[in-house]
Amino acid sequence: MVDKTNQWKEKVQSALNNVQGELKKTTDIGVRMFSASKTNSCLKEAYEELGKIVAKEMKADRLDFEHPRAADLLNQIKDCESNLSTIEEEVNDIRFSSKK
Repeated sequence: MVDKTNQWKEKVQSALNNVQGELKKTTDIGVRMFSASKTNSCLKEAYEELGKIVAKEMKADRLDFEHPRAADLLNQIKDCESNLSTIEEEVNDIRFSSKK
């Protein structure tokens, strides 16, 4: 009877450990998804402002990529895209990791 009780306790403990591991992974993914959401908002704003600058310059027949704010926005877009790529890799690492 003691042996069955120990087996039952081990099974429950194992299940709890699995649940705890999955909860940790889900929390880690949630944190990164929140960060990705903020980065996406930043990226959207940069693209919108860049589009307005390009449209204004095109209307004036002087499309000038030397525009200082346009260069800043292009760098911001590059950084945001890099951050999103890193976040995606981190989420995939968490999702598909075997450790819990």
